[in-house]
Amino acid sequence: MKKGFSDRKKTDVKLRDNEAYRVAYSHFVDCKSIWISELSDEAKSAIISFVNDHEDLFLQIFAGSSFLTRIIRTRPEILIELAQDGPDVFCEKILTHIYEQDLSCDQDELMRYLRLCRQSISLATAMADIAGIWSLDEVTGTLTDFADASVRVSLDWLLKNQSAQYGLDAPPTADQCQCVILGMGKYGARELNYSSDIDIVVFYEPEGIKSLDGYKLNEFWVELTKNLSTILQSTTDAGFVFRVDLRLRPDPGSTPVAVSIPAAEIYYESFGQNWERAAFIKARQIAGDKRTGDKLLAILSPFIWRKNLDFAAIEDVHAMKRQIHAVRGHGQIAVEGHNIKLGRGGIREIEFFVQTQQLIAGGRDKSLRGSQTCPMLTRLAERGWIKTETVDELTAAYHFLRGIEHRLQMQQDEQTHTLPKTEEKLQRFSYFCGYETLDDFRSQLIEVLKTVQTHYAELFEQGEVLANEMGNLVFVGSENDPETLETLSQMGFERAAQMSEEIRGWHSGRFAAVRTPRARELLTRIKPRLLKSLSQTPDPDFAFARFNDFLTGLPSGIQIFSLFQSNPDLLNLITDIVGTAPRLSAQLSRRPVTLDSLLDPNFNQPLSDADKVLQDLQSYMSGITHFEDMLDATRRWHR
Repeated sequence: MKKGFSDRKKTDVKLRDNEAYRVAYSHFVDCKSIWISELSDEAKSAIISFVNDHEDLFLQIFAGSSFLTRIIRTRPEILIELAQDGPDVFCEKILTHIYEQDLSCDQDELMRYLRLCRQSISLATAMADIAGIWSLDEVTGTLTDFADASVRVSLDWLLKNQSAQYGLDAPPTADQCQCVILGMGKYGARELNYSSDIDIVVFYEPEGIKSLDGYKLNEFWVELTKNLSTILQSTTDAGFVFRVDLRLRPDPGSTPVAVSIPAAEIYYESFGQNWERAAFIKARQIAGDKRTGDKLLAILSPFIWRKNLDFAAIEDVHAMKRQIHAVRGHGQIAVEGHNIKLGRGGIREIEFFVQTQQLIAGGRDKSLRGSQTCPMLTRLAERGWIKTETVDELTAAYHFLRGIEHRLQMQQDEQTHTLPKTEEKLQRFSYFCGYETLDDFRSQLIEVLKTVQTHYAELFEQGEVLANEMGNLVFVGSENDPETLETLSQMGFERAAQMSEEIRGWHSGRFAAVRTPRARELLTRIKPRLLKSLSQTPDPDFAFARFNDFLTGLPSGIQIFSLFQSNPDLLNLITDIVGTAPRLSAQLSRRPVTLDSLLDPNFNQPLSDADKVLQDLQSYMSGITHFEDMLDATRRWHR
């Protein structure tokens, strides 16, 4: 049933006599006078009537969101259609019109049109959300539908206009171009937040356009992908459509922004990581050739879903979350400054709770391969993995936290998840969320966070803490974690951003020591201890650079990483060596077998006299009869 604003539940929140209220009331007056002064009398009358009928809603918006206030001030006529149609019909009309867009327009016209549509969708979804007439699924679904429409019409426009530049007689249509655009993360799951970026990955068939050779075809799709990103995310006087993140593609540090399907297949078979498996759980075809998309997802299915119960995958995913340590708003239940996405009891814990169990059992049970969080909670209970009470509590928590997340992002159209750090700002924010007092907001938030934390702890908190005491150490995904960079800086590293990128590169299998999943899992486990040890050297950045050289020179990694894990003193010794004796470090990298000698209890004792050294050599070579074998043994002993 279509809903209008007359169906909403009016809020009892009364803004107090403070600066926020005075500003909101001033906007409320201007909205009925100055802002609509150039409209017709009929339009003025409709807007004034609508605003007066929903005074509490508009005061809440004007007090809480400068972004929404700006849209109403610059485009008050939107309110007329919203009042007449209600948010459902209003948004449906916009989506229909986008798909009917004339592709003969130029790029600037297309960009401006999509940005104005985005303003309209943003205002409608926000008002429907704040008014309580839309559910979370309706809000996120509408935002996702708009993203799909924007990507598809942009792709159609680019195929039409870019083909001429490459001498194609007839532009390929989206459904026959043998290229597919996948939506990942919240976008793929149709769970976009209010001011979300969109994670997309572009894959293409290497012989998809017959008239273009391999090099030209790659150039075609790379240029198209870059232009698609420009159309959607470049900021103009009308804003932007969506921020675009292309970094969930295979090894983004060394691959083009559009990847051929054979190259993707080789990467995921050889170097794919568990966090990438978790990311592909939510993958969805959003644009392009459906047959190509079906083929790609069929190729990737064995990588994502393993037929055996995959408990080993938990170690890696668990390590990723445990490294989000006890810094403010993360390790403790907090309110001021708490990150409701990454912090303790936050949205990410609910998502991990679901995804890790999907990775364990989804290979055998296809009913556990869904992309959306709350429906999969229900399915996990139906299949006996969790209790019904857990479903009810985590679903309610998820809806609550996503609502808070949306309010945070509505304020200034920023992709933020962090609550205000001062009591004054937090009080104002609590009013925007519909609470009478800050204490009411604080009480419910803490209760929800503790509920999530309790369920998450039962699944994940058994095991060693991987993060060191200084803060976040997160090196997964496609981007640097801001608080990880802060942690590295506090530890004494000056090249934190470059260092973080290099560490994330360790997990892409770019060199021999990290080619196997087991090696990467072991490296994940020793990483916090390693970084702490490197930070204690005289020049941490120099020591890290030399250790990176040491690592890339290793012929294999499993044995030496296992050695480091079981012998922390050896790891400390190695970091001392790389920090002070780079030539010796290079020798150890080329000949890691010599590390065994460092485990000898007598390693730190003074060297024996010549006679004792000769006896040791003779003992080491006992039983060797061939001359060449003797030479090899002597070389090994010497090293």
